[in-house]
Amino acid sequence: MYNVSVSPHVRAKTSTKSVMRDVAIALVPTLGVGIWQFGWKAVMLIAVCVVSAVASEACFEFLMKKPITVFDYSAVVTGLILAVNLPPTATWWMAVLGSAFAIIPVKLLFGGLGQNFMNPALAGRCFLMISYTGRMTNFAVDGMSSATPLAELKAGKTVDLLSLFIGTHPGCIGEVSAVAILVGFIYLVARKVITPAIPCTYVASTLVFIAIIRLISGDAVTANYMLGEAMAGGLLVGAVFMATDYSTSPITNKGKIVFGIILGLLTALFRTLGSTAEGVSYAIIIGNLLVPLIEKSTVPKPFGAEKRISVPRPFGGEKSISAALPFSSVRKRGGKTNEQ
Repeated sequence: MYNVSVSPHVRAKTSTKSVMRDVAIALVPTLGVGIWQFGWKAVMLIAVCVVSAVASEACFEFLMKKPITVFDYSAVVTGLILAVNLPPTATWWMAVLGSAFAIIPVKLLFGGLGQNFMNPALAGRCFLMISYTGRMTNFAVDGMSSATPLAELKAGKTVDLLSLFIGTHPGCIGEVSAVAILVGFIYLVARKVITPAIPCTYVASTLVFIAIIRLISGDAVTANYMLGEAMAGGLLVGAVFMATDYSTSPITNKGKIVFGIILGLLTALFRTLGSTAEGVSYAIIIGNLLVPLIEKSTVPKPFGAEKRISVPRPFGGEKSISAALPFSSVRKRGGKTNEQ
């Protein structure tokens, strides 16, 4: 007796729920440092973002009479990533608006998980940045306002690299500690949730393009400046947790490299030539829109080769048709193809 079934015949043990749970676990060190740095305000914003994201998804699906999907933890991760990108001075109603915008217009109206054309959490952040620019760029801590490390670098100053590494400087809740982000990165790679291709290519290309632009402009390229650009702002957290989103990043190996290079170029242009010191969110969203074109141009060739052969006609003559040959039957030598 044989059991005949359709493909796939081999299934992975991972699921949407397990992947989202791993991403949430990887965010714990980053959010933990944010809570340690900014206190109860960070706790409040994280909680409001998560609750608002889950409630928005559940309410919309209930009203539209669709299956409730909040138990796959994707809404939880969206809320956590949005909280990562909020300054500690943001208000609770901003967190609600950002979460609702990320879940309903960007995610659910386009078909739900896997159908969204851009990262929902980043879309929510950009929505808040455009609507409430002053509040989203206010990084005051305990009533004391100070420039972010990226702003200091843009002004030509040096930054404290140890502070950037540990996380004792102003900024958004989840972008202040490079070491905490790297711990999450190592966890996701070890769990095979992501590959290093996009994060490494993104960070490396950003630094290369920034160095090129500064050299062309006649500005100095110092170790303090380049390390500061790498660890300050949202570059690391964006490369690890946002650029690697399954739905909005390429699936081909070449496409991941091209995607990372495009993000690096856009981020470098925004940071060096733009009016603000940051540009990761906008770079990733623009890159998300280019993913279909990237995948179309980097799709691997089918396993095999096509050859025109002549087939005798029933009543005389020949007809030329296309036939697929196994890859093993084709050998290339000296630029010529020999069939065996």
